[in-house]
Amino acid sequence: LEQFEPEISNITDSFQLQATGLTGVTATIDYNWENTGTMANIDQSGVLTGGQARVMIMDAVGTQVYDGDLMDTGSYQSTAGTTGTWVIRLNATDAQGDLNFRVQKP
Repeated sequence: LEQFEPEISNITDSFQLQATGLTGVTATIDYNWENTGTMANIDQSGVLTGGQARVMIMDAVGTQVYDGDLMDTGSYQSTAGTTGTWVIRLNATDAQGDLNFRVQKP
């Protein structure tokens, strides 16, 4: 099992995860993130060369407000949710390449 040690910035209203040079990471990791708003903007800019990785976001009451394939790059927006502690879930299966995404309050 490859060590997965992404660089993470997790402050109120702004979360960023970056991991480069992955060579087959399989993991599901949840991060608690404080969102003082009801929506989130998601920027995905990594380059996966193999495997799969998704980012799912649940609001403060556990409703899923976003589900994105990290093979896709671009800017996206969550659906409306409940303010508070949101969960950002990274789900990777044999992920290879670079992961990079940011979640921010609009």
